Amino acid sequence: MPKTNFKAIISKIIVFYSVFYVVMKLIAILFEDAWALPNLILALPFLVFAIVGGLLMKKEQFSWIYVIVGVLVISVIRFYEVRWVIALHEYFS
Repeated sequence: MPKTNFKAIISKIIVFYSVFYVVMKLIAILFEDAWALPNLILALPFLVFAIVGGLLMKKEQFSWIYVIVGVLVISVIRFYEVRWVIALHEYFS
């Protein structure tokens, strides 16, 4: 049975999901008239995960801390996203 490196696989999924999320938020802001500031604020953690994950992939050094924090942060943001977008929009307007 071949050895599977779950850290690398999950790290790559986090990186690709983060890049996809940031691109989709930018498309929503530019073409769908979504609220710019709240969506950009919520996209910041994903941008950080994409950059850090890209650096980890480049060095081929994967960390369980990156995987665990990434899964937790992504899950929490996606779960509360609608509430936080509305709250941030009300706060800044």
